[in-house]
Amino acid sequence: MAPSKLQPPRGTHDLIGEDFRRHHRVIKTARRISALWGFEEWATPIFEDTRVFSRGLGETSDVVSKEMYVFEDRGGESMTLRPEMTAGICRALVSNGLAQSVPLKVFAAGPVFRYERPQAGRQRQFHQIDLEILGSAEPLADAEVIACGWHIQRELGISEGVVLEVNTLGDTPSREAYRAALVAYFTQFEERLSADSRTRLAKNPLRILDSKDEGDRKLVADAPTILQHLTPEAQAHWDAVRRQLDAFGVPFRENSRIVRGLDYYSHTAFEFITDRLGAQGTVMGGGRYNGLVEEMGGPPTPSVGWGAGIERLAMLLEAGGLTPARPRVVHVIPVSPAEEAAALRVATLLREAGIACDMGHKGNLKRRMERANKANATAAVIIGEAEAARAAAQLRLLDAGTQEEVAWDALPGRLKV
Repeated sequence: MAPSKLQPPRGTHDLIGEDFRRHHRVIKTARRISALWGFEEWATPIFEDTRVFSRGLGETSDVVSKEMYVFEDRGGESMTLRPEMTAGICRALVSNGLAQSVPLKVFAAGPVFRYERPQAGRQRQFHQIDLEILGSAEPLADAEVIACGWHIQRELGISEGVVLEVNTLGDTPSREAYRAALVAYFTQFEERLSADSRTRLAKNPLRILDSKDEGDRKLVADAPTILQHLTPEAQAHWDAVRRQLDAFGVPFRENSRIVRGLDYYSHTAFEFITDRLGAQGTVMGGGRYNGLVEEMGGPPTPSVGWGAGIERLAMLLEAGGLTPARPRVVHVIPVSPAEEAAALRVATLLREAGIACDMGHKGNLKRRMERANKANATAAVIIGEAEAARAAAQLRLLDAGTQEEVAWDALPGRLKV
């Protein structure tokens, strides 16, 4: 019996060809733009002690209660594949003794893991870019991370049709007052709430506002908002964020129902949303989290940041016809096996000059030229017996259709024109 054909696990995908080029474009652009804004790149492990996430993200969040990949290692320790970036970055801040060096501006990119029903742009292993400002309580930090995210989207060419929605979750006294108001409101309709929301009513009623259950959403529509419960300090922070977003030139609209899916947020919460991918979806979202570093054993460290799914950003590239072209290279072609050593020398010369080139491993001149044309090569450097004797090559520019003899040493300069 023939072995069954192996496939990638459900909810994972291979990044090949155009998929990889779009993926790479997102990371490369985000890395470049975040550096312009003064962010330094970090890389943290893809698995952590489970407590990093169960304590940091909140027991009532869907991520912790339903979606984490948890396993026991051979030493009996509970480990979790990271479901998001922020908690691990905060853990790294504390573990590496950097809490006294704040404020720090951090960019990160890599895979994350959530056990959920796979759908377009949402996989069980997916990828995120992430931006954090650690150790700044100022509303300007909130506006800055949002504006940098907007800059990344504009640079990718996908900002058309993407809308920024912002909300405030207030400070602790604001949320305590709001929590009491939500409990009073939802208790009236407790029998109509979903099972998850009934649990949240006792533990964290703000999370009911994020429910996807249709019955819950009808009740949420008439629920009180936090705006009536903001302290003067929380109101001042909220006013400053909106004023500074205007100064950055970032368009936005207010949405008092945004709470985000994790328990650690306070003050500003925001999402960049789009309907260009079918059902309306979030492509970038985050907010302020003033207690998370403390949960990791560090000192009080007010912070703010966001995460964005690379797959969804890549889908917007594809929808906009913005898939990067396959890189074009020069093909070095020996006419016969006798010229192979000369061709290898020329290929090395070109690569050391920063010119991408390829050289097939076999085939006559005709077959090699066919491969060069199929690969959309910019040029063919053809070396026959006579050319090798003169340390020269026939340079055929495939777009222009011209050909001339060029000395090996002159090839880099000729190809860079």
